[in-house]
Amino acid sequence: MSTIAEEINKRRTFAIISHPDAGKTTLTEKFLLYGGAINLAGSVKGKATARHAVSDWMEIEKERGISVTSSVLQFNYDGYCINILDTPGHQDFSEDTYRTLMAADSAVMVIDASKGVEAQTRKLFKVCGMRGIPIFTFINKMDRDANDTFELLDEIEKELGIATCPVNWPIGSGKRFKGVYDRHENHVLTYSDTQKGTKEGETTVISMDDEAGLLENIGDEALSTLREEIELLDGASAEFDLNEVRNGKLTPVFFGSALTNFGVEIFLQNFLKMATTPLPRVSQGEPVDPVGNGFSAFVFKIQANMNKAHRDRVAFMRICSGRFDAGEEVKHVQGGKVMRLSQPQQIMADERKILNEAYAGDIIGVFDPGIFSIGDTVCMPKNNICYEGIPTFAPEHFARVRQMDTMKRKQFIKGVNQIAQEGAIQIFQEFNTGMEEIIVGVVGVLQFDVLKYRLENEYNVEIKLEPLPYEHIRWIENKDEVDLMKLTGTSDMKKIQDLKGNPLLLFINQWSIGMTLDRNKGLVLSEFGRA
Repeated sequence: MSTIAEEINKRRTFAIISHPDAGKTTLTEKFLLYGGAINLAGSVKGKATARHAVSDWMEIEKERGISVTSSVLQFNYDGYCINILDTPGHQDFSEDTYRTLMAADSAVMVIDASKGVEAQTRKLFKVCGMRGIPIFTFINKMDRDANDTFELLDEIEKELGIATCPVNWPIGSGKRFKGVYDRHENHVLTYSDTQKGTKEGETTVISMDDEAGLLENIGDEALSTLREEIELLDGASAEFDLNEVRNGKLTPVFFGSALTNFGVEIFLQNFLKMATTPLPRVSQGEPVDPVGNGFSAFVFKIQANMNKAHRDRVAFMRICSGRFDAGEEVKHVQGGKVMRLSQPQQIMADERKILNEAYAGDIIGVFDPGIFSIGDTVCMPKNNICYEGIPTFAPEHFARVRQMDTMKRKQFIKGVNQIAQEGAIQIFQEFNTGMEEIIVGVVGVLQFDVLKYRLENEYNVEIKLEPLPYEHIRWIENKDEVDLMKLTGTSDMKKIQDLKGNPLLLFINQWSIGMTLDRNKGLVLSEFGRA
């Protein structure tokens, strides 16, 4: 029988981030394949005939072939218990990715070898930087023609401001891809194309001292290029330093092909050795030890209608300390209530497994009757733990929502509210009016499509979206000291309020914000709200 400390120390919880199409979902599936969690990797292309990726479950995701929500996958491998948080790659869903990173201890960054660092990678990396989260880089698609390897590393360093340390090194790319050189072991692992969706593949290990074996397997030209590159690399790249990795200052880099399964297991094995056990989270300025404080967790995601048959709502919690036992009472700190968490489960795409226990580092989903909000803390009734809230991103696109059938007002309000509570959209009202006029704010315009699709398919409500010209939103920090009726704004300013009655200002132009501050001495505006 293992102790709580042993169980917690076995856990590794990480998020996978990437630009769309870099191969993130394929890599996730290959990890699951190694852990025995699935037997055959599914196709992730959005074709009607194709099998869909295990981590994509929402209908719109299957239709478009992109991930729009984060899913959580757990599997065991080589004595470790691994929790993968799969994130949406599309930048229109970066807020969901940000919240997911709050629940992870490290991140795996997947980069397409032929495209390098793309716009979305930069944005996600900034989020990792804000948290000082350790980043492990997997440069994918080496079986296709790739950019120069040194240029790829240089781009990561310049664009993302982090030092790189290649753990292995590719030998060619595309049709000339021969395998990788392992710098630590000083040997070559040869590449062979595997049958798609399986983990079998012939890989030969050849020592760098075995001249004949190297010539036979990779050829004279590739060998001489490799030797030159190793010499350059030893002089140019950063020394490997585990502390620098864990502080988010140095990223270990690996090369491979997730689709053909080459380099994936080597990456997984190295990652598990380098990644940390579950890290402490901060409560009221103090770190909470994951082992010694009894059960505590925070809500980082809420998802409604995961199961159409039950019309349910699931709150996803990252366990931060101790052991969770299904039957015991816990305190919902923000609600001030002692309760039992209902139907605690582990969710793998649309499959669920009821849990009796879970440990720090694990992610659990619990039935939410509408009481939890993103950022809420639950802990043992006698403990005084309250984790820091999760900032909300400022929406950049706004639209007025009109329902087509006024007889369905009840379903409309319910649907909009539930989707807003998940954090996918933010909803506002005209200042000092009722819920008659609803304004929706989103970080990316694709969220409007998701909102429309979900209201029609999950709530049977048809809507029309009328885009509004506003691009900037500000929360009023000192609302109790400001008379909103007398606020002097600009002609392009609009007063609105959120569902809690907090006043906000919308602007079309950036310069109007400064002008409004100048005209109202003492007014304090903020770019962030709190979830």
